[in-house]
Amino acid sequence: MSGRMDRLTATLTRGLARRTSRRSFLGALGASLVGGAAGPLLPIARAEGPAREPLPGEPSPDSAEGNPDGCSYWRYCAIDGFLSSCCGGRHNVCPPGTSMSPITWLGTCRNPVDGKDYVISYNDCCGKDACGRCFCNRNEGDKPIYYTHKNNDLNWCTGAPSMIYNSTVAVIVGVATRKG
Repeated sequence: MSGRMDRLTATLTRGLARRTSRRSFLGALGASLVGGAAGPLLPIARAEGPAREPLPGEPSPDSAEGNPDGCSYWRYCAIDGFLSSCCGGRHNVCPPGTSMSPITWLGTCRNPVDGKDYVISYNDCCGKDACGRCFCNRNEGDKPIYYTHKNNDLNWCTGAPSMIYNSTVAVIVGVATRKG
């Protein structure tokens, strides 16, 4: 069996060698390599990505208060900065190459789906230059600078390995309770 395969391969190779020159073979090989490398550069229709499903207890991502890429997102009621979700991260995850500051300011935002108030921790993402996209400045519940834990006008990257501000995330800490 192996001998027949060797003879068939030798016959096909000799036939190809009779019909083509080395120069034309190398040209065709080079063209296919360059053409194959350009394949990923071709335009692809990406107008509509996969359908976004709301997280449990979250508004529809198609609504203003459910879209984490817009300032009207319900968790952003006390935000001041560039949205991490527009800078390569998500609403609660910093972009790659940045680190989340361990110190933070707090806000209390009402979830429109369940009507409950949630304590939101606004953490700055630090380590890369400012993102510059999707700036939001909502000051609901903002306190004067001497209430530092409730003020959003500070550079909260002071507790991070780098003091360079990039963007901000909004992390739910828990359900807010009211004293009676």
